[in-house]
Amino acid sequence: MDRMIYTAMTGASQTLSRQAAVAHNLANVSTNGYRAEEHRLRAVQVQSNATPPGLATRAFAVDASTHTDFSPGPEIYTGRTFDMAVQGQGWIAVQTPDGGEAYTRTGNFELNVNGVLQTRSGLPVQGDGGPISIPPEVEVSVGADGSVSTVQESGAKNIVNSLGRVKLVNPPEADLVRGADGLFRLKGGGTAPLDEQIRLASGYIEGSNVNAAEQMVNMISLARQFEMQMKALSTADTNDRAASQILSLR
Repeated sequence: MDRMIYTAMTGASQTLSRQAAVAHNLANVSTNGYRAEEHRLRAVQVQSNATPPGLATRAFAVDASTHTDFSPGPEIYTGRTFDMAVQGQGWIAVQTPDGGEAYTRTGNFELNVNGVLQTRSGLPVQGDGGPISIPPEVEVSVGADGSVSTVQESGAKNIVNSLGRVKLVNPPEADLVRGADGLFRLKGGGTAPLDEQIRLASGYIEGSNVNAAEQMVNMISLARQFEMQMKALSTADTNDRAASQILSLR
């Protein structure tokens, strides 16, 4: 009886958390570069400090881990110079407000008033020598290796100036953790090294990798699972009342 009550009670609680994660994924189905989030549950025996410890009849269902789906999203053509999509595995490095480094797949960048290439939230894109600054009145091109070069819009147009190179990294997925701002960072802090093999597609952005149909099916499945767990609690309560009534008659 104990095992049934504890498992159903904690299972229902954790199912609500999983529903919240699915709802979050659905809300970001059109967010560029978003990575779907999944919650995985496991059973854990309740620990007791009593002496003797008693029977192991109680178990919790707990959220053991939060898994991120790192599969690439679709590439969407925009034609904008400052839109960049990472092809295959890899990340674009950006500078955080505390001076650290974070990683994103959302490549719809823009220039601020000072000509610094940045994300829509105002974080500078990391280059090989710091943030990349672009002067006015130039034509900008971004190479497949992340190199940013310019040509004057007037005067000598045959002179190409190299401004830097977007830092592209590819740390192990197991070492990455998602922050509250949606950016990924290394678990132990620090920065990932530049990866020469990563390639960019200029004029494209990467869409979300959330499968809306799959997430809707998951939401329905979780709703039914929650109903089943609540039914189990109701059944346990009914059995307990019946058992108490039988004992009282004796």
